[in-house]
Amino acid sequence: MKLAGTAKIQIPSKVKSLVDLIIFYFCGEYRLKEFFEMSVNDIYLPHERKAADIQYRQSLATILAYGEKVLSTPQGVPAITYIGLSPMVFKMKNGVPLVTERAIPFWKSAIGEICGFINGVTKEEVLEREFSCSWWKPWVTEEKAREIGFEPGDLGPASYGGAFHSFPYPPEPFNQISHAINQLKKYPYVRTVHITPWIPYWIGRGGFQRAAVSPCHGWMFFRVINARLWMQMHQRSADFPVGVPANMIQYAALLLMFGHVTGYTPDTFVHSFFDTHIYEDQIPRMQEMIRRTPRRLPSLFLTKEGLAITDIFDFRPRHFELRDYNPHPAIKDIPVAV
Repeated sequence: MKLAGTAKIQIPSKVKSLVDLIIFYFCGEYRLKEFFEMSVNDIYLPHERKAADIQYRQSLATILAYGEKVLSTPQGVPAITYIGLSPMVFKMKNGVPLVTERAIPFWKSAIGEICGFINGVTKEEVLEREFSCSWWKPWVTEEKAREIGFEPGDLGPASYGGAFHSFPYPPEPFNQISHAINQLKKYPYVRTVHITPWIPYWIGRGGFQRAAVSPCHGWMFFRVINARLWMQMHQRSADFPVGVPANMIQYAALLLMFGHVTGYTPDTFVHSFFDTHIYEDQIPRMQEMIRRTPRRLPSLFLTKEGLAITDIFDFRPRHFELRDYNPHPAIKDIPVAV
């Protein structure tokens, strides 16, 4: 017996009838993985049945058409800024959200970054050495570190890794990732599973700042419905040409990781925003992207080694394999505002 032409199903002994199966599925009392021999690799439609996703291109066009020009930004580069962009909603069966209007060769670095952050990494050298993410150097230079009293290379205790893994909570740091996973496993009916990257008393100008960069993304909400897992990631500040493509794939990968270790089937990733912007020197390249036709999304699989992982903190970029990725050519030299 097959589901959607892909996954083999073995009915477990505890399900004695069709009625038992319906009760289990709709009550969400058990996780799908406990009953069926399925994995997160079985969620995708065949590539030819996927629909091309236009949401990223539409978002770029909306920002350029309706955004306001802001001359003074923290990065010193004028930007077109739009508040209130509609969320992008990605059904995982249609593929993982990796931009197809240009090639994104750094997708593994993006996954490595989120793997490092959930492990509590706050040092640039560790992100690069152990998680294959090397793009933090411009934000943690000696000059920038001196401004907030840090050592060069230090992202700070209020950075993503500090908040996710070691949120300051006496008598000992609080691990939000472990807590969220435990909540999802024990109480799949709750609506309270939330992770924040924000430690408010360590963020702010005037001597409060304990992060090299105030977290831009990472407000996560999880919900289990009928043994399927939804995740929304809200983003405070979104550099749409450079940052958002990395954020899209890394949080979709995180949803796969959560689904794998909890046993729930990853269903939907919702990516929402507050301040979205395109810097003035990025506009010509984004106009070129908008002229390109979006293509079908790829599928992201766990390798054999990845499927054997039971602890979310063991994931590394090498545990992911991308298939059916056929993007337009890369657009080189998109300026990065630091």
